[in-house]
This record gives sequence, structure tokens and C-alpha cells, in this order.
Amino acid sequence: MSRPNTEAGTKRRAHAHVFAALGDQTRLGLIAALAAGEPRSIAHLTGGTGLTRQAVTKHLRVLEAAGVVRSVRTGREKLFGFDPSPVGELRDYLGRLSEQWDQALARLKALVEA
Repeated sequence: MSRPNTEAGTKRRAHAHVFAALGDQTRLGLIAALAAGEPRSIAHLTGGTGLTRQAVTKHLRVLEAAGVVRSVRTGREKLFGFDPSPVGELRDYLGRLSEQWDQALARLKALVEA
């Protein structure tokens, strides 16, 4: 049985893509580099990492598909920049989940202590 396509379901899928994209240490390193300043080229992001341009490109595509990275073509090169909004949405989502767990644990505590 399939679920109806709801806004909540769509949000969960979007969150899952962001979690998956951030679940790799190389991609987290790229995010850290991009979050620290101005948009950067693949050549700049590759420097000093020991990764090939192809590997960095592959990781940037995953991050871009998740909406965490945005790209702009400038002449012959593409510049990549960090978009913090999907990560902020995850923070809000995790905050709501944490609040729900806190409430559930408080109810359990009250039940046990009664």
C-alpha cells in the first residue's frame, strides 16, 4: 500500500536527501570549505585534498542535488557556494523531534512514578 503524496512526506524525502548528502566525510569537508567563504571553483576545492577533479565534481553534484550547494557559471568555470537553508530546515526538524521525545519521556516518567 502506498502513501498519499503529502507535504509532510515530501519534506521527509527532502530531509532524507540532505541527510544522505551530508553522510559522507568528503562532502562534509567540501561543505566546511564552502561555508567558510566565497563561492569556489572545482580547482580551488580540489587543491590540497588529494582528490581528483572528477571525485570533487561527483560529490558536488550530490550536494547540489540535495540543495546544499548552488552553482553559478562564470565564464569557463563553475563556482560553487554553500546554501545553508536545507541544513537549517534539518536543524528545525531535529528540534521538533527532540521536543516530541522529551514530551514522550516526561509522560513515561509520570506514568512510572504514579
